[in-house]
Amino acid sequence: MKKLLTLSLLAACATPVFADVNYSLSISQPEHHLGDVQVEFPKTAQAHLDVKLPAWRTGRYEILNLANGVRYFAAKNEQGEPLQWEKVDHSTWRIHLTEPTQVNIDYQVYANELGKRARHIDDSHAFIDASGFFMFSESFRQEPVTVNLQVPKAWRSVSGMDNAKGKHSFKAADYDVLVDSPIETGVNQLHTFSVDGREYELVIWGEGNYDVALMLTDLKKLVTTGDVIWHDYPYQRYVFMVHATSGAGGATEHLNSTIIQRPRDRFAKREDYLAFISTAAHEFIHTWNVKAYRPQGLTPYDYTNMNYSKLLWIAEGSTSYFEDHLLVRAGIQTTDELFNGMTKSINRHLLTPGREVQSASETSFDKWINQGGDHARNYSTNIYSEGSLLSLALDIDLLEKSEGNISYRDVHNALYKLHKLPAGFNEHDVLTILQQLTGRDYSQWWQANVASPAQLDFAALLNKVGLKFVRPDTAKTVASIGAQAKNSGELLALTHVRRDGAAWQAGLTTKDKLVAINKQHVGNSLTDSLDMYKPGDTVVIDYIRRDALASTELVLAADFDKPKKVQANMDATAAQKALFKAWIGVEHPADVKQD
Repeated sequence: MKKLLTLSLLAACATPVFADVNYSLSISQPEHHLGDVQVEFPKTAQAHLDVKLPAWRTGRYEILNLANGVRYFAAKNEQGEPLQWEKVDHSTWRIHLTEPTQVNIDYQVYANELGKRARHIDDSHAFIDASGFFMFSESFRQEPVTVNLQVPKAWRSVSGMDNAKGKHSFKAADYDVLVDSPIETGVNQLHTFSVDGREYELVIWGEGNYDVALMLTDLKKLVTTGDVIWHDYPYQRYVFMVHATSGAGGATEHLNSTIIQRPRDRFAKREDYLAFISTAAHEFIHTWNVKAYRPQGLTPYDYTNMNYSKLLWIAEGSTSYFEDHLLVRAGIQTTDELFNGMTKSINRHLLTPGREVQSASETSFDKWINQGGDHARNYSTNIYSEGSLLSLALDIDLLEKSEGNISYRDVHNALYKLHKLPAGFNEHDVLTILQQLTGRDYSQWWQANVASPAQLDFAALLNKVGLKFVRPDTAKTVASIGAQAKNSGELLALTHVRRDGAAWQAGLTTKDKLVAINKQHVGNSLTDSLDMYKPGDTVVIDYIRRDALASTELVLAADFDKPKKVQANMDATAAQKALFKAWIGVEHPADVKQD
C-alpha cells in the first residue's frame, strides 16, 4: 500500500498542475520594432520543458522561420533563479528542471515584417499574431491563457479575444484560440455596429483614401449573408482589422476576426474598392470554411511543421468562389461586375499551361513548397484559382441535375453540420455528402477533375445558367511569340515564356532581353513591336543573355487582341434563367432589362 501511495505521489508530481499560462508583451522601443515578452508557465515536475515558437502561422501555408527574431532568451524558476536551457532545433528551446517549479521565460522579439501578418511593431502600432510573438509548450497547450500589453498611452488594443482585466488585457480558452486571435494595438480608428444580435468592430490603422461610411454600409450587408450557405453563425462577435499602408497587401482569416492589408491609395476607385470588399467577403466565409470545419491534416494544427492536405482547394478555392455569391446577393456587387471577375479568372486559368500538368489534389498537397514565377505558371496551378473554378463546375452540375434544388452551398452546410472541429473531413466525407444529397456517385467526376488536371469547357458550363463565354466581335487576329515582356529601358525583358509556344520552341526564356525583331529595334511594348507582322511570318529576334548578344529564328503564332468574355445570353431560355437565379440568387439580366 505504501509503495502504491508513493507511485501515486510521483505520478501527480510529474503531471502539470492546470493553471493559466500568462503572456506579457512590453513595447518600449516601438521605433526600433522591438518588444519584450514574458511567459509564465504553471508548475511542472517534468525533467525538461520544451517551449516553441511556431514556424508558420495559420492561414499561410508556408514555413516562415518566425523564431529568427528572438534574442536574449532566459529562463527562471519561481524564485527567480536561472534555469539551464539549450536550443534543440530552429524554434525549440529546452529548459532543464531539477525539481518541480513554475517556469518563467523572457526574450526579445524583433517585429518588422508587416506583409507576413505575423509580427510588426512601429511607433504608430503593433500587429500581434501570437505565432510571431508568443512561445508555447505542448504540455500546457490546452490551458487557459491571458495576455497583458504594456504599450504607449495613446494606443488602443482590439482583438477577437475577450478582454480580461483592462483595455490592453485579453484572455483565451487555450493557446489555439490565442494563436488564431490577433491583436491590433496602436493609433487607430474603431467603429462598432450590431447586426441580428451579433456584435462587429471595424478597426483601421493608417490613413488612406477609404470611405468609412461605405465600408460600414457594405460590411453590414455582408454579415447578413451567412445563411445563404450555412444554417447558423459560429460567433457572437467579429472584428474586421484593416491596414491602410505601403509595401504590404493581402489578408488572413482568423477564428472570429480578419486582418486585411491594402495600399493606402487603393480604396477609392470602384475596382480597388471591389477588391477590398471581396477580400472581406473571402475572410468572412473562412469563419465557417477553415475556422469551423477544415480538412484532415490541418487539425489539430502542428505549428512547427508542414500540415499536408489534398483538399486545400476546398479550403481556399471554394472560399474564393463563394465571395461573389455573398456580394451579389447582398447587393454590393452587380452582375456585370461578377461577369468581369469571372472573365479574368477564366482567362487567367486558360493562360496557365500548368493547368494541364498539376491537379487540384497535387497543388493542394504541394502548397507548402509551390513557388511562383515562370516555371510555376508553366507546370503548376494554385489552390485559389483552380479550386474556385472546380467549385463553379461542381455547383452548376449539382444545380442542373437537381433542377436548381441542390447546390454546392448545400455541400458546405453539410460539412459544417457533420465535420465541425476538432474533427476534420477527408475526400471520402465529401463524396459521401455528394451521394447523400444527390443519390449519385461522384467518384468518377472527382477522378477526372480533382485527382487529374481538370479539362473544363467554360462555354458549355456557363450556357447552362444562361451565360456566354465569347470573344468580342471587334477582336482582331494578331501575331504573337507566346510570351510576355516588360519595358527595360531600351530593351524588352521577358517575364513569362509560355510552355510550347513560339518563343519557348525557339529557345527563349525569362530574363532574356529583346533588342530587335528583324533588325528593327523593339518598341516600348511587345505588342507594338509585333504590330507590323502577321501570324505565320518568320522573324529573327536579337536578344541579350548573360550580357552577350544572341539571335534566334521563330515563326509567329496567331493570337487575339481581346480575350473572351463572360456575358449574359439575352436570349436565354426560361429554364436557363431559372437556373441562373438558383445559382447566384438574383434575376437573370435578360429579365432585369425587360423590367
